[in-house]
Amino acid sequence: MKYYSTNNRNNEATLRDAVVKGLASDRGLYMPERIKPLPKEFFDEIDTLSLQEISYRVADAFFGEEVPADVLKQLVYDTMNFDIPLVKVTDTIHSLEMFHGPTLAFKDVGARFMARLLGYFIRQEGKEQVNVLVATSGDTGSAVANGFLGVEGIHVYVLYPKGKVSEIQEKQFTTLGQNITALEVDGVFDDCQALVKSAFMDSELNAHMKLTSANSINVARFLPQAFYYFYAYAQLKKAGKADNMVVCVPSGNFGNITAALFGKRMGLPVKRFIAANNRNDIFFNYLQTGVYTPKPSVATIANAMDVGDPSNFARILDLYGHSHEAIAADISGTTYTDEEIRDTVKNTYCETGYLLDPHGACGFRALNEGLQPGEVGVFLETAHPAKFLDTVEDIIEAKVEIPAKLQAFMKGTKQSVPMSKEFAAFKEYLLGQ
Repeated sequence: MKYYSTNNRNNEATLRDAVVKGLASDRGLYMPERIKPLPKEFFDEIDTLSLQEISYRVADAFFGEEVPADVLKQLVYDTMNFDIPLVKVTDTIHSLEMFHGPTLAFKDVGARFMARLLGYFIRQEGKEQVNVLVATSGDTGSAVANGFLGVEGIHVYVLYPKGKVSEIQEKQFTTLGQNITALEVDGVFDDCQALVKSAFMDSELNAHMKLTSANSINVARFLPQAFYYFYAYAQLKKAGKADNMVVCVPSGNFGNITAALFGKRMGLPVKRFIAANNRNDIFFNYLQTGVYTPKPSVATIANAMDVGDPSNFARILDLYGHSHEAIAADISGTTYTDEEIRDTVKNTYCETGYLLDPHGACGFRALNEGLQPGEVGVFLETAHPAKFLDTVEDIIEAKVEIPAKLQAFMKGTKQSVPMSKEFAAFKEYLLGQ
């Protein structure tokens, strides 16, 4: 299967090239030339399959033509070696808990798969070191850093906005050492993302070192995120509640909901989608007006969603033939202030005993406000609440137990490189590596 650029359908690449390059030469994002529908038999038996079995079937539709079946199965099974349970919060709303992986965030799925697939391609080529650039507003950095930690032939540079990620998130990628370097950028997430994109377009840098991205702009990062939507459906089907499934995704850079939309094209029976935003309401405004207007991101307590120009919007546009009407028919939007997020975390905890993180709170609230009679809602609890410890404890006025995995990270010593948001400084640093 070929992959084409969202900026030019004639600009094609193999899966290998798309994964290794990350971004197309014309700054477009890669898209698969076709989306294969999965057979009816798969959906008939999906409630009898494990997460690993489901994930492999979905992965095969995207990657099976270029990666041998035994290799792909091993990559998927190694990636998906933890559970993603669907937990009932109310009679009609369920939480898909994405925090049972190594870094306790949904990005463990895409980051771990990409690390394994890229490692496979590098071993096949046997060429020079590949340098992974990744911008993070929180959980991406930790998931990518831990996914690639110790992988031979790969060095990872994590760019993150100074003072705008939680201490626990920061410790998860600044304490690792080995082949992981953290760059503390004096700016916001959009500045970090701009530095990464500019690096890919700089001919001098690319002649000096082989670069790729592990953000959701990379097809090997965002496509595997479709796995768990099928697993959510399987768990609802097993419980006899799969009819009229509504999926709500807390949305920042929009890779996660884009993967869900791909799942629907493959046959996943989702009635409709909700993109839940914090105050960074660019997509919400697009749904209302049909006009996409990027703007500087605003800092919120749901920091992983603080994105003012979501990269994957280009993929959504491409998927729907640039039709605002078609996009709005499948996806609705919500936007919440910090005060509304706080109220949702506190009230849900008091009323149900379920503790939301600030991002999951946006998803839960959107369903609580917007579900229609007969619909069953699934929202993504994208990270463990303890990753936002001070915020969550302040909201519920109680202590939150820190999982052992996070406690281990907290013991490490922070190591980061201060970095200007100006590209010239970033380029000079990389040229010196």
